[in-house]
Amino acid sequence: MALLEKVGDTILSMGKDMSQKAKDMSGIAKLKLNIRSKEDFIKEQYIEIGKAYYERHKGEEVPVMAQFAQIDEALEDIARMELQILELKGARKCPECGSEAAETAEYCSVCGAKLSVVVEEEPEKADDLELDIETDSKEASDEEEM
Repeated sequence: MALLEKVGDTILSMGKDMSQKAKDMSGIAKLKLNIRSKEDFIKEQYIEIGKAYYERHKGEEVPVMAQFAQIDEALEDIARMELQILELKGARKCPECGSEAAETAEYCSVCGAKLSVVVEEEPEKADDLELDIETDSKEASDEEEM
């Protein structure tokens, strides 16, 4: 009987692992699709900038600078999504050559550069801290009013 329970637990555990991997793969596919969309948007903006530049020199009109900001924003979105893909894969980018390396790797397998250990603060904790500070200051001001 204990053997059947152990087998059942193992099957359940494997099912959860497979489900998580499928979810991760779906997330990666979605991020790659979003990256492609942003890259297409950037190409369209480059075309518009080219047209605006042409028009500026033809008729001495100033191109719209808002497009530069839109391109910068799209490029930042792409970089953020690429980092999310690396996180889902359990990898990171080599700072020297830009190739993908395992999170646990000490050296890049492509260029041999030493990979530093990055310790990041979780954003949720930082938000909670800000919320706590705001709550404390609000409570203090409420007490002063009384």
